[in-house]
Amino acid sequence: MEHRDGPLFYWWSRADAGQWLIVTTHPDFSSPRIAILGGGPGGYEAAMVAASLGAQVTIIERAGMGGSAVLTDVVPSKTLIATADLMTRVGEAGELGVKFDVDGGDFVPAMRADLKHINDRLLGLARQQSTDISSGLEHQNVRILLGSGKLLDNHTIEVLTARGTEIVEADTILLAVGAHPRELPTARPDGERILNWAQIYNLDELPEELIVVGSGVTGAEFASAYNGLGSKVTLISSRDRVLPGSDTDAAEVLEEVFERRGVRVLSRARAETVERTDDGVVVTLGDGSKVTGSHCLVCVGSIPNTAGIGLEEAGVALTESGHIKVDGVSRTTAPNIYAAGDCTGVLALASVAAMQGRIAIAHFLGDSVMPLKLHQVASNIFTSPEIANVGVSEAEIQSGKYQGDIVKLSLKSNARAKMRNHKDGFVKIFARKGSGTVIGGVVVGPNASELIFAISLAVTQKLHVDDVANTFTVYPSLSGSISEAARRLHVHM
Repeated sequence: MEHRDGPLFYWWSRADAGQWLIVTTHPDFSSPRIAILGGGPGGYEAAMVAASLGAQVTIIERAGMGGSAVLTDVVPSKTLIATADLMTRVGEAGELGVKFDVDGGDFVPAMRADLKHINDRLLGLARQQSTDISSGLEHQNVRILLGSGKLLDNHTIEVLTARGTEIVEADTILLAVGAHPRELPTARPDGERILNWAQIYNLDELPEELIVVGSGVTGAEFASAYNGLGSKVTLISSRDRVLPGSDTDAAEVLEEVFERRGVRVLSRARAETVERTDDGVVVTLGDGSKVTGSHCLVCVGSIPNTAGIGLEEAGVALTESGHIKVDGVSRTTAPNIYAAGDCTGVLALASVAAMQGRIAIAHFLGDSVMPLKLHQVASNIFTSPEIANVGVSEAEIQSGKYQGDIVKLSLKSNARAKMRNHKDGFVKIFARKGSGTVIGGVVVGPNASELIFAISLAVTQKLHVDDVANTFTVYPSLSGSISEAARRLHVHM
């Protein structure tokens, strides 16, 4: 049985037990065939680039376009955080002179987070974003195939779909299979009281006492968000401080804010077990002490989705952690196979995944391409306040790896911050000693994810601190602290 669909031909043949084997062929050999396994940022961004350059693209995704970044991770969590931030701002409105009158009298508003409404909204937004991505791909004639894929060799993917098994052949393959939450054998999520970061949106009522295990980026973000929503939060950290891999000054600011807002941080405390009780959970720590709460969120990293997808058969090598080995242009150890995103273990950021995917396609199609440069990656932690950084870190300068000058400017001196009652945060810029080139920076404060772009641009384009200092900023503005910090790095020549 034959079916024609534009440039594609599908051949159906009865395989066994009611299953159909569908073989996809492309009669037009003038256009390269690209198959992408995984529809997250690394996959769909690559598909868009490939389609725009004239390739025939098939993208295979089992859950929905956007992958976990859109459906269960980035989009939902940042939407939740946006609601928490608004509640925090309203709670502080009295300090700006905003009064709430009831029967002619002032009172402090008693806010309540309607978690069912919040979660329904954020999951709806995630689905809408997924639909928008699908529409954009279809508009570019990208074929979307819903199903689970497995490599047969370095040119062929076997896809199990609702209609049966389909074979997709391609000139090159991009793996963008993502990762899933890591689980502790002594803290298995049940989706009700013990949760991972993909399950927490199933709750209809706000946890009265939320215990967060893990003080990395994900743990810190959820601790900050649920504190803002009104939960009593305990954050368990096995390290000396929260955000152990981040800028020390930034982590200290966040810890001070946590203490002021009532988040209980247990440092150097390792969670050994998490068990469910009749009406909550109990977490047993390494020293034998116990912490009780209504719910527990386990945030202890992720595991790449690289098992059982035929990587060994195709010649794709893995690291000891199970991530796919890639080089600077996203090539794997197998000819014609590239990889992008969390499955590579490079940096678990949607922006990095997207860049890896774009680089891979450009490299395969012979377009102009530059290898991925990690020192140019800007990242943000969506706590309250936000923490953003780019380029060289202060720790790298202090260790002697880089020679640099450092200026740190508190937002307490910024007029706009004072007007908006922002009390926490700073701007920090690093310049190469001698040349004055901007090599890195940190921003802590409201909208740090937006403010870091100016420093990121300076790092990428190798701007001198005077280039930043002599660029006009609006007065008053938070970005004015970036130019002011740059002025303090000026060296008279």
